[in-house]
Amino acid sequence: MAQRQGDEMEYVADDNEMADAEDDIYFRGRVFGDSESESDDDDEYESMENRMTDTTAAEARKGKDIQGIPWDRLSISREKYRQTRLEQYKNYENIPQSGELSEKECSQTYKGGKYYDFWQNTRSVKSTILHFQLRNLVWSTSKHDVYLVSSYSIMHWSSLSSKKSEILNVSGHVAPCEKHPGSLLEGFTQTQISTLAVRDNLLIAGGFQGELICKYLDRPGVSFCSRTTYDDNAITNAVEIYEHPSGAVHFMASNNDCGVRDFDMEKFQLSKHFSFSWPVNHTSLSPDAKLLVIVGDNPEGLLVDSQTGKTVKSLSGHLDYSFASAWHPDGHIFATGNQDKTCRVWDVRNLSKSVAVLKGNLGAIRSIRFTSDGRFMAMAEPADFVHVYDAKSGFEKEQEIDFFGEISGLSFSPDTESLFIGVWDRTYGSLLQYNRRRNYKYLDCM
Repeated sequence: MAQRQGDEMEYVADDNEMADAEDDIYFRGRVFGDSESESDDDDEYESMENRMTDTTAAEARKGKDIQGIPWDRLSISREKYRQTRLEQYKNYENIPQSGELSEKECSQTYKGGKYYDFWQNTRSVKSTILHFQLRNLVWSTSKHDVYLVSSYSIMHWSSLSSKKSEILNVSGHVAPCEKHPGSLLEGFTQTQISTLAVRDNLLIAGGFQGELICKYLDRPGVSFCSRTTYDDNAITNAVEIYEHPSGAVHFMASNNDCGVRDFDMEKFQLSKHFSFSWPVNHTSLSPDAKLLVIVGDNPEGLLVDSQTGKTVKSLSGHLDYSFASAWHPDGHIFATGNQDKTCRVWDVRNLSKSVAVLKGNLGAIRSIRFTSDGRFMAMAEPADFVHVYDAKSGFEKEQEIDFFGEISGLSFSPDTESLFIGVWDRTYGSLLQYNRRRNYKYLDCM
């Protein structure tokens, strides 16, 4: 992945801010996409503004924009602005002129699927992005509970109570309150969070200097701190929490120093460390814990043995670097997301070619998630579009969720009932929630 140097970190704000696509978009004197005041004096006003501009499903059915954007007062229509975004959005490439796959090479999908219905958009919580290529910063633990990164804080949002709470603040000094061998008791100061993972009661935050901060949500303080490496380019790119066949909770960290590290959270110790020939941007462990998908700064991905780290098969087809991967619960199908604007679906029983090649609209596929029942797969572009595919029908039909703003992450709830999407924008940053569509609802009977 690109190192965090120079102006690259301003890529999201400078090149793809909503205001930049059309200079004359104004709303009562405020430029569309301008930053809002973050001073303490404005907190009360901002809180009131957020309550006023949140959107519910009932309001959306009456015609209100789901993000609260007042198109009727702007000098451009939503349709025209969408076209402008499609034409002007700059997709980042690590391999210049890597090209795009032709429509003929990509799978034909039919839009119009309706799997998840818009439920609400809240601007009370605003997710943020620190590295333009790393977008795993939103995690749901139930259909009402979601965790996300907001500046130097990890926040919890309850859609049931419509309340937010700060779970961890890393702007100052963070140190473990428990003693475990290998834990850095001195902790960290001003950690810049690059990636996040939350599962059950365990939260893992990764940082730009290789930091790993482990917190159990049902315990006070931080349980464990570790630094994966002291290399100059030490970014923790991704974290995956899983249950080891032994029953112990483990997590796997993908790092820019070309390493993949497995930690046993029962013993709070590093259990495995594999090294590869290029920076690892994301890994996914198969449901039976036997195989690992490894993707990173190489057009070819790898399928490796999770016990030995030895390559089982190379994955050929992508044109640029990959930043996302995920396994279907059946253990046969997995997917990889790339900066060539495609998500490739693979079957371990025949890896000679992809099962499907799914193409985005604007840019790289930065996040991929399957529902726990295996019915749906969601893939997120860097901005504006989340695609939900019907995996049961062979990824031939999709629902396209269309909005405006950079995407900080997406997450299905464990019970598949909710889909949360983090939107980063200086004016319209928010958290979107969609609920799974059911044929019959309790309210329909009343």
